[in-house]
Amino acid sequence: MKEDIKNELLAGVDKLKTAEGYLLAGYPNYFFLFGRDSLISSWQMLEIDPVIAKNTLSILAKYQGKAVNNKREEEPGKILHEHRFKREDQQAIPRWKFPYYGSVDSTPLFVIVAEKYFKQTGDAEFISLIWDNIARALEWLSVYGDRDNDNFIEYERKNPYGLFHQGWRDSFEDHLKINPPVAIVEAQGYAYAAYRAGAKMAERLGRDNSLKNLWEEKAAALAAAFPKAFWDQEEQYCYLALDKNKKPKKSVSSNPGHLLFTGIITKERARKIVKRLFEKDMLTPFGIRTISEKEPDFNHLSYHLGSVWPHDNWIIYYGLKQTGFSKEAERIKQSMLSAYRELGRVPELFGVKNGEIFSLAAGAEQYKEKANNNIKANPLQAWAVCGLLNMIWND
Repeated sequence: MKEDIKNELLAGVDKLKTAEGYLLAGYPNYFFLFGRDSLISSWQMLEIDPVIAKNTLSILAKYQGKAVNNKREEEPGKILHEHRFKREDQQAIPRWKFPYYGSVDSTPLFVIVAEKYFKQTGDAEFISLIWDNIARALEWLSVYGDRDNDNFIEYERKNPYGLFHQGWRDSFEDHLKINPPVAIVEAQGYAYAAYRAGAKMAERLGRDNSLKNLWEEKAAALAAAFPKAFWDQEEQYCYLALDKNKKPKKSVSSNPGHLLFTGIITKERARKIVKRLFEKDMLTPFGIRTISEKEPDFNHLSYHLGSVWPHDNWIIYYGLKQTGFSKEAERIKQSMLSAYRELGRVPELFGVKNGEIFSLAAGAEQYKEKANNNIKANPLQAWAVCGLLNMIWND
């Protein structure tokens, strides 16, 4: 049975693979290059096909930001959010210019995936080839990502028609209800992991110690500042974000689960985060929700306010494995398999209420009457397919 699932998932991966060997975000929607999505899906595929990561890093390095351009939200060293190569696809969003760079996390993820590719393959030649891109990405974090020099990475859209929120729960609207500049919680962990990844690669390649030392100092400063600003003592959990006044946004969400793999939190606090993620208002039989059922804006059929995202669960799963929470990681894996068996696929997202799963993907006829017609989840999404494939690959 697992072999059949693997083969079906691999067929989905092949459908999304370009001639250049990287993965597009999804099909039929989002059949484009997305920085965040393509990097995470290539990370998920490292053990299966590491060449996908190499090709992803290559194409993103090619389009790395070179100048300040507010219409594109481009800045030197920044990794793109989205690129549409065909003119007719670009015309779908006339007030953007492509490549469009409105993402706070694609840049640190570029460095993280580069280091993980290097560790997996030992391909020093390729990492040397993109070394300047890695260094420029890390410079972006401290120069443009942290404009107020408080050690945190923030975003605020420059194009008034661009994305308002620019973390993975992105949107044109302020659905998270946070005044920008926004320091979203998971981006701090990504930045910390990226600085450390850069330092590791510098050491392994025998590069100038000044860069290695700088990145280690940046990581240490961020790690020291993070718990003071982001730890909610009352909830014993992390805040979702800081707003423009450095006021924390209280919301029990899945976002802090992304910190587990980064190393920015202590083992004791990691244990508290895991405990909270696995309480019944967050955990369903089919995965962890984006926000708690107890939140006032919770809706199990919403895009980012209560639905279950497989890639979100994979990042938590990966962090659980990295930090020794193997039983909890297995629960996530089994929940994703249960969702696959119920839906016959692993779509972009789905809803769960009272233990029942609700498909939001077009084509799922058996759940059509229950679907929210305002949301059309992609039936084939790279980071959902690759995430489940990664979980079951060694079974």
